[in-house]
Amino acid sequence: MGKVIYHTAVSLDGFVAGPNDSPENGLGDGGEKLHEWYFNGSVEIPTSDGQLILKVSPESARVLQEVTGGIGAEIWGRRTFDFTQGWGGHPPLRPCFIVTHRAPQEWVRPDSPFIFVTDSVESAVRQAKAAAGGKDVAVATASIFQQALAAGLVDEIHLSMVPVMLGGGVRMFGLLPGPPVDLEILRVAEAPGVTHISYRVIK
Repeated sequence: MGKVIYHTAVSLDGFVAGPNDSPENGLGDGGEKLHEWYFNGSVEIPTSDGQLILKVSPESARVLQEVTGGIGAEIWGRRTFDFTQGWGGHPPLRPCFIVTHRAPQEWVRPDSPFIFVTDSVESAVRQAKAAAGGKDVAVATASIFQQALAAGLVDEIHLSMVPVMLGGGVRMFGLLPGPPVDLEILRVAEAPGVTHISYRVIK
């Protein structure tokens, strides 16, 4: 049975985007520093139906291939969907589930690469698991991750910690309701410009 995982690049002070993020400034002020390691190496990793090619170090490539190689479906939030303008119709992975209050009608069609979920994050996880066919489901945005973690749905957290402090922006963690969340460290891997840390959520 596949796992529900979260993987993100994050600053030392816990931000996944800098201040003043917008459709024109998707990663916020200074947030591009979080993704420099995706393009500072020699190993090519295609994403988004080959529309985007990452170039990472061999050390980062090993981690990415292990973390993302078993993903069968992804879940994103509507804010990221709007900021990226639906990735031009080429999401990072298919099937691609978008949690939203209202589905954009221009993408509600039989050939759409997106499945819009309007009732809950829990519903999105259920549908994504069914579609993933036993592979992992990736929760891909901070707000959806926070909701899924609070609901006890996240199995593993994979952080790519970048040595920068942004001082503000989009926080990876909000105020989590309920008891503390205990974690087990699975791996720590150093790579040029980034340290990869993986955790299992203890349930």
